[in-house]
Amino acid sequence: MAEETMLATEECVLTIHEKLLDYYGEPQRKQQRDPLDELVVTILSQNTSDTNSGRAYESLRERFPHWEKVLDADTSEVADAIRVGGLANVKAKRIQRILEELQEERGALSLGFLDEMEVEEARDYLLSLHGVGPKTAACVLLFSLHEPAFPVDTHVHRVTERLGLIPEDTSTEKAHTLLEATVPQDIYYALHLNLIRHGRTLCTARDPQCHACPLARDCDYAQAHTERLESPS
Repeated sequence: MAEETMLATEECVLTIHEKLLDYYGEPQRKQQRDPLDELVVTILSQNTSDTNSGRAYESLRERFPHWEKVLDADTSEVADAIRVGGLANVKAKRIQRILEELQEERGALSLGFLDEMEVEEARDYLLSLHGVGPKTAACVLLFSLHEPAFPVDTHVHRVTERLGLIPEDTSTEKAHTLLEATVPQDIYYALHLNLIRHGRTLCTARDPQCHACPLARDCDYAQAHTERLESPS
């Protein structure tokens, strides 16, 4: 697939989407948060599990009920509050830096103004914030603002590359552009979440379970792997 077309066809994407729906079901809608809350949650989710990032967020809000208190606190105190999420010192500095930018530029600790922007304008603003990359911006757009965006995390990147939906060695930033151009917008939400689930359960980084995968017939990686296993020595 990857050799025949540098961009997957919409028909191919829809086939994969339907098979994932058959296997995993329709994903449960995530809690819709305020955009600043979603931004912080996404930052906390980097390089850790959903469980730990959720605990870190709850701990942060319990310790500092208002974003103004997070901004005014010592960085060490913020880091201590989010310790369970990992990389606490880095994430604490990143969160406070973003709050500082919002206070200086907008005079308020809120991203509510993004509702009034076009999708690409809102994306560009989010990307202008310190430490915010394509995946974090797309998460805020999709989950908080319900705007068309397709977040690409490590699972989505790995699975779509193996499937041939994006070329090998595609950067994460380029993957966002390619997948948003190919995936129909009305399935962004469900496909994104099911690809993550697939990457966590069957299409893992190590020892992917190709023999049990519902996408094996559609997957470049699985087909090549099967050929290597079946070819005579």
